[in-house]
Amino acid sequence: MLQFKNYARPETVEEAYELLRKGRMNRVLGGGVWLRLQERRISTVIDLSACGLDKIEETEDSFVIGSMVTLHQLETHAAFNDATCHVFEHAVRDIVGTQMRNCATVGGSVFGRFGFSDVLTALLALDCEVELVGAGVVSLATFASMPYERDILTHVIVHKHDYAANYQAVRRSATDFPVLNVCAARWDGWHVAVGARPTRARLLEGERLSLPAEFTPEQLDAACDRLAELPVGSNMRGSERYRRHLARELGRRAIRQAAGLEPVSPDPAAPAPRTVCAGHASAASAGVETANDPAPTQAPKGGDPACS
Repeated sequence: MLQFKNYARPETVEEAYELLRKGRMNRVLGGGVWLRLQERRISTVIDLSACGLDKIEETEDSFVIGSMVTLHQLETHAAFNDATCHVFEHAVRDIVGTQMRNCATVGGSVFGRFGFSDVLTALLALDCEVELVGAGVVSLATFASMPYERDILTHVIVHKHDYAANYQAVRRSATDFPVLNVCAARWDGWHVAVGARPTRARLLEGERLSLPAEFTPEQLDAACDRLAELPVGSNMRGSERYRRHLARELGRRAIRQAAGLEPVSPDPAAPAPRTVCAGHASAASAGVETANDPAPTQAPKGGDPACS
């Protein structure tokens, strides 16, 4: 049984950080969804719910998302989803159900860097940074490859662009963890994240992806081959060979749909047409052709705000 010896609910992140650093066995509690069930006793669990981190603030050039914002808050935030082609909404809609998404937090999901995470994959392809009390502001791509540190994630910052983006995933059944997921976004070039490999998501961009904004079919084929070359593994949900095939084909589908070269996949939960952002329309009118540290499938041992 997982036991907490003490429970603390500080009113500031500075106080929470001081508590975290005070004891080696102290841990930060996120939404409490991915708590790892084990015979373990935590000295002090730190609840951030009184620190004012449950708000989404829109500025002229970004969305600043508090770490205690729930997945459902963000998936239903109209301005954020309109600005990002609804990739977050599409990514989390199959995470169990609304009740659970009203508990799981954005900060906990991002800090956990779980191998199965739809949240990390969706955000990784966007121009995204995270703010930590100790380490300061770092890009999400850098943070995703960092080892787990005793720090507190306070905000996720998504910068605004004229995004053209699309999210794809394959699951064995509804609400199950993904076999593999992909998010492709075009802003200052193409950025493609591949997750559930089954390890944590990886991002390909720039020369590593080598896909120009206006690409030929041959260039798209070569970029999809590079996605399939990412390290993948086998588990109960899929084999290495199957995941390589999915990385190539889901990557192709996500890029083509983001570029407006094929219709956006229908939403089984809502048959009405999805809203298409300006990025899709501009791509279509332009005539576009088209760290590997393993992350556990549960909260990491020592679990910080990985308890989303």
